[in-house]
Amino acid sequence: MRKRRLCSANTGGGSGKSVSGDEILPLKPVHPPYAPAPLGKGLLQRLMLNLCAHSATRVVLVQLLLDMIRPEAEGLVNSSVIPDSQRLYGCQWNTVYTRSQPTAGLPPLVSRRVLEILTYLATNHLSVASILFFFEPLLAAESQSISQLETKENGRGKICEKMGLSNVPETSQKVHIPLVLFMKLLDRPLFLRSNAHLEQVMGLLQVVVNNAVSRVECQPRSGQATTCEDQTENEAPVDAQNDTSISDDNPSTKSDALCSGGKRTIDPYDILLQFPESDLRNLSSLLAHEGLSDKVYSLAAEIVKKLSFVADPHLKFFIAELAGLAHDLSGSAVSELITLRSTQMLGLSAGSMAGAAFLRVLQTLSALSSSGDGNKIQEHDCERGAGEQSIMWNLNVSLEPLWQELSDCISTIETRMAHNSSFSSLQSPGTGDLGGASSLSPPLPPGTQRLLPFIEAFFVLCEKLQANNSVMQIDNNVTAREIKEIAETSSSPSLKCSGGATLTFARVAEKHRRLLNVFIRQNPSLLEKSLSMMLKVPRLIDFDNKRAYFRSRIRQQHDQHPSAPLRISVRRAYVLEDSYNQLRMRSSQELKGRLTVHFQGEEGIDAGGLTREWYQLLSRVIFDKGALLFTTVGNSATFQPNPNSVYQTEHLSYFRFVGRVVAKALFDGQLLDVYFTRSFYKHILGVKVTYHDIEAVDPDYYKNLKWMLENDVNEIPDLTFSMDADEEKHILYEKTEVTDYELKPGGRNIRVTEETKHEYVDLVAEHILSTAIRPQINSFLEGFHELIPRELISIFNDKELELLISGLPEIDLDDLQANTEYTGYSAASGVVQWFWEVVKTFNKEDMARLLQFVTGTSKIPLEGFKALQGISGPQRFQIHKAYGAPERLPSAHTCFNQLDLPEYSSKEQLQERLLLAIHEASEGFGFG
Repeated sequence: MRKRRLCSANTGGGSGKSVSGDEILPLKPVHPPYAPAPLGKGLLQRLMLNLCAHSATRVVLVQLLLDMIRPEAEGLVNSSVIPDSQRLYGCQWNTVYTRSQPTAGLPPLVSRRVLEILTYLATNHLSVASILFFFEPLLAAESQSISQLETKENGRGKICEKMGLSNVPETSQKVHIPLVLFMKLLDRPLFLRSNAHLEQVMGLLQVVVNNAVSRVECQPRSGQATTCEDQTENEAPVDAQNDTSISDDNPSTKSDALCSGGKRTIDPYDILLQFPESDLRNLSSLLAHEGLSDKVYSLAAEIVKKLSFVADPHLKFFIAELAGLAHDLSGSAVSELITLRSTQMLGLSAGSMAGAAFLRVLQTLSALSSSGDGNKIQEHDCERGAGEQSIMWNLNVSLEPLWQELSDCISTIETRMAHNSSFSSLQSPGTGDLGGASSLSPPLPPGTQRLLPFIEAFFVLCEKLQANNSVMQIDNNVTAREIKEIAETSSSPSLKCSGGATLTFARVAEKHRRLLNVFIRQNPSLLEKSLSMMLKVPRLIDFDNKRAYFRSRIRQQHDQHPSAPLRISVRRAYVLEDSYNQLRMRSSQELKGRLTVHFQGEEGIDAGGLTREWYQLLSRVIFDKGALLFTTVGNSATFQPNPNSVYQTEHLSYFRFVGRVVAKALFDGQLLDVYFTRSFYKHILGVKVTYHDIEAVDPDYYKNLKWMLENDVNEIPDLTFSMDADEEKHILYEKTEVTDYELKPGGRNIRVTEETKHEYVDLVAEHILSTAIRPQINSFLEGFHELIPRELISIFNDKELELLISGLPEIDLDDLQANTEYTGYSAASGVVQWFWEVVKTFNKEDMARLLQFVTGTSKIPLEGFKALQGISGPQRFQIHKAYGAPERLPSAHTCFNQLDLPEYSSKEQLQERLLLAIHEASEGFGFG
């Protein structure tokens, strides 16, 4: 009597239980799937899993389950080949039938149960997954012959024969790759009708394919195969007794434990190559099939990618197949778009659109053409890459009628939207009012959403076609030499012919940028997915969409790596020194925590208001001339690093600290009361500075440089590639002792000619705007990029970055009044009417003081006063009635943007009390 270890249903490989007796081979596990409702699904699956603990039983069990679904897969449901043992004996749980019931194949419930069991077994037992990948009929025959020999010795041979284990069905011997059997199910009517059945078979395919792919990746591609050693009958019990875990240590070899005649090799890569193209076509065609569940589409795309990744023949097949599917779908797509355009987007039902299927196919095709690791791509670059690129280009050419019809449809919609005054009032950032982008988008005309899948598909294909090409951008960041080169090559035919895809994308995106931005505004995640190519041409994205994308990325960064709260305690009179000493040694991860500020000697509890005030106080001190860190230029309203900061102790460390503070403000969504020069914004963005940026620093000097570019300079004999003392002194503001600076080695002795004047202008601009303050810039950027990645901030231009850091510079009183809420008063109350009349008489300084007094900052959010933030999120400007002595001063609660306004007896008293409060009590917090 031998002992066998039965594994528990715990997939973690529990201790198991040792029992005495023979193997359970005489039991025929084909009946449980037919079992009525009282047998729970979980119990049945655990029973099957325990049966798989024994290798021989495992083989027979899997074979019998495969035999049950084979007729459906091979189209034999109406054939007499189906043995009577496969008929359904129990149709109802409370009824017993003596004869098999006529059926056209396996009942749907039973087939689904079989697939559920196979998926459960393959997921929790790697050896089962290996068998389902490659099933040798001889292996099953040997296991059955052993079991028959053992049972006959115990006098149960007749029972085994009656149970059907004495003979292996002929159909079983033809099935070598069960995975193919499952793929054949994908085009069967039952599975195309039932999402539940299709999801089940796709889940099973995913488990088996993942196991097969892992086996291929674990062995070299040189043809080495898995070796299966011959095991004798005496070795089998040892294997069974030592099988203490459901998940075998080496399932790729243990699944072949019963072998005959010495050694046999199995190469999983060769098995993958045996998949029939017709069955692979069944898999890829699911992506173009309408009416299936999202889970089916997702699994189909994943399996296609997996098979393509490990087998180049499959990759080539799927690329060609998906390209053909896209081409086939384009015909119906063009017809639908024509119908939509001619019927004002109302001619078709939502379910009749081919856009979703077209998008799925192109997304999968795009993923395949970039799959594989770097070494693989290098090895096959010449052989495979050219073929893939050719297919993609040919597909793009064939889809040109679709893209043209899509553009016409978008133009039709934009024409209708142009008649809407709210839409026409929207201004594009960079070309008009930067604040207008915050306006709400108008509702899209009915049916417009049906175009979105086609638009996404266009972007997906464009991104693939120009993966190795740079997107042309037209902006003002052009050096003098580049202007000269453009002028010389503007008539070159090659410039017009090269980069066709890039020009097509840029033209379409530029033409339809308004509708694209409306779509992004309604669904911001599009910028992170199918419309991500817009980020390569950020000038086409409205500022509010960029800002939403920026905030989304910051939130993702915080959610992925949460940080502990960041607490600092500072003295108001030494806010710079205390903040510097407490933050300079903190890691970048610590700086991402929620900031809480305490002002020493004050009773205020920071619920948001103290933090905002800390940012304002700190920015004032940092940019004060006494700190020697920054200096004003131009109209004295903008700052850039001070070249004389070397006289400040540890000045470069302070610049790194300032970079961290500015980045922390952006990270927290706080505003700073500071404006930089355009050139410094460009340094933050990583954009090259040009001679145009000198205009903001020194308008007169800029005019001189511009005159040089527009006139002949050969008549200026003393002009060399150097800057004299007067020019250098002008650049280094307060510096009194200077020397000549050579713009290039030996520049004092090199004359500037008509041919070299563009180089001279660029070198002058580089020195004025960069070289003279390069150490300070580098230190600032070092601290800034610790919190804000360079590629994330670079989507903005210099004007947008100013708005992002400092908020809207102008205070719209009408906007403030329209977004004010009242408690104890109403908009018609006399005191409230006096309040707004008084405020309208304030100058800009007093307006800023009032805003700072109530909200803690003198700047407003980019979206206007409707987006003011309080302790728990958006909190509009509040005016509350203050009870008590009527002569008391107004008070404020900055955490709630709340002004407590007493009921004054006259307008003059209100004005006097309010001005006194905002001038004398604009800083400091307390109770009482």
